[in-house]
Amino acid sequence: MKFLDQAKVYVRSGDGGAGAVSFLREKFVEFGGPNGGNGGRGGDVIVTCVDGLNTLIDYRYQQHFKASTGQHGMGKDRHGGKGKDVVLRVPVGTQIFEDDNETLIADFTEVGQTMTLLSGGNGGFGNAHFKTSSNQAPRHANPGQEGTEKWIWLRLKLIADAGLVGLPNAGKSTFLAAVSAAKPKIADYPFTTLHPNLGVVRIGERDFVLADIPGLIEGAHEGAGIGDRFLGHVERTGVLIHLIDGTQDDVKAAYRIIRAELAAYDEQLAEKPEIVVLNKIDALDPATTRQKVTALKRLSKTDVLACSGVTGQGVEQVLYRVISSLDAAKAEAAEAVRRQTSPDWTP
Repeated sequence: MKFLDQAKVYVRSGDGGAGAVSFLREKFVEFGGPNGGNGGRGGDVIVTCVDGLNTLIDYRYQQHFKASTGQHGMGKDRHGGKGKDVVLRVPVGTQIFEDDNETLIADFTEVGQTMTLLSGGNGGFGNAHFKTSSNQAPRHANPGQEGTEKWIWLRLKLIADAGLVGLPNAGKSTFLAAVSAAKPKIADYPFTTLHPNLGVVRIGERDFVLADIPGLIEGAHEGAGIGDRFLGHVERTGVLIHLIDGTQDDVKAAYRIIRAELAAYDEQLAEKPEIVVLNKIDALDPATTRQKVTALKRLSKTDVLACSGVTGQGVEQVLYRVISSLDAAKAEAAEAVRRQTSPDWTP
């Protein structure tokens, strides 16, 4: 199944049914009077978050969704039924934006979340509704209220515990394939991944979800290459694994480029916990590996790990570092909640 993380769709709620103009006509009933029923309410446009979906590919082949019109009123005081709703099923992590692609309407982060995006129009009153002591035979009824319509953007942001970032050909797909059952495209020639990939990593008795984000290049925030449109998928991650190709000459420049693009996209993204990893050490001699690790450590002011996604050397150390970082973030969040609910007592 092809991964699609953005789609533009048209939605319209149903029109309300029209009220009826009717009079009772029965034998032996001298003054039957008006008995036109009310129209039914139009169908709603509902969005629900479901399990089992991980892409918006369904909205590539259908972009228009219209709810049904409410049933019209009928004689003998029969009211129309409600129009059929239209339901948009979206995966966890989907955001809904207005047509400007900036105004956020809803953010679905849990299975079962539901919202009514557009409400159907009200049904019109039948002539029985207008009967009064001074107007006992009204001959008019209301038409149904029209539904509402709009264009919306659906944008999917993967929910993963950790995200892989780095320049193209840094070995992200190889690393993901080595630690999970995911099967991203891997080849013995340079190319860049075009779609994000997800994999479940199991290490010891723990597991976490790892996202492989297509590589960034310098100027991605200005649209260079495939741009930074996929960086939204790591906004929800707890930690970033910054892979750097150890076979390139200037590893410090590679580190600076990615850090600059993260900061240009979102300052909060640049402040996420980061694990810097020198990859492809199987192609380096030990002296060169130590030299490049030291250079990165001075630049990033943090511990730098070294690994090889091909041979598996140092991979477990990276995964255990991810677990430690996730546990630390979870403990910090729990402490923040505790302080809000029960602040420390002061005399």
